[in-house]
Amino acid sequence: MRFVLSAEQRMFGETLRKVLAGGAKAARSWAAGDTGPGRELWAAVAEAGVFAVAVPEESGGAGLLPVELVVAMEELGRAAAPGPYVETLAAAELLGGSPWLPRIAEGEAIVSLAVPHALDADVADLVLTVDGVERQPGEALTSLDPARRLFRVEGGAGFTELGALLCAAQQVGLGQALLDVSVEYAKTRQQFGRPIGEYQAIKHHLASAMVELEFARPLLYGAALSYGTPDFARDASAAKAAASEASYGLAKTALQVHGAIGYTDEYDPSLWIRKARALYSAWGSVAEHRARVMSAV
Repeated sequence: MRFVLSAEQRMFGETLRKVLAGGAKAARSWAAGDTGPGRELWAAVAEAGVFAVAVPEESGGAGLLPVELVVAMEELGRAAAPGPYVETLAAAELLGGSPWLPRIAEGEAIVSLAVPHALDADVADLVLTVDGVERQPGEALTSLDPARRLFRVEGGAGFTELGALLCAAQQVGLGQALLDVSVEYAKTRQQFGRPIGEYQAIKHHLASAMVELEFARPLLYGAALSYGTPDFARDASAAKAAASEASYGLAKTALQVHGAIGYTDEYDPSLWIRKARALYSAWGSVAEHRARVMSAV
């Protein structure tokens, strides 16, 4: 099945891509403890309407629009934007009728969810468990991605299907970014007088990674379209499992294509490579999501 975005949805994504041009710089600052550039980016994302499409109209939003949310999270993943975007958007679903919702819609509130650990709880205005209980964050934990600061939270466990779907969209976006930068590098990096992209081994690695990503994307949008139906939990898990495998596979391929330079702090691919590994086990493991799909068959 082929999913085609509407002209408005494509324009939404293109506008966000321009807004998020400074994502890599903001991610580095965020990892270093300076959240200023990340908060500026958060405000620009809010102005573009991203948070509004997670909030019902009666609470000041545009109504929950899952396809638009997936489009937005793809672009946020592509840009390596720091901050608990998935958590804040997923929390809006848990806060029905809450006075927090208008603030989320305007981008004025940052929310973290304990799934089981709370991302960026030190900058969040509200920290919740997935059953909607407010908590105080505990000790800071070490993360594979320096731009993802995790905190222990009492009672943190599980995940929500919408959050898993949005995390999957983020993974597809960062996977696309890794594919694009790896293909470009393979065209320009030369060995033995030829671009490395002309060698079959490199071509095969990149082609296999691209196929995995292209298989994950229709599962992602199919799950978005099934939101609100009995199949949504199954479809969200299928999308998350596929996106985790595709993005992590692309991280490994990107590292093989670039060599050691791909993991240096100064080089943008390192941001996506680290995030791909961190998100691989976030919002439910691949094994857990596959088991959920199998139980629904």
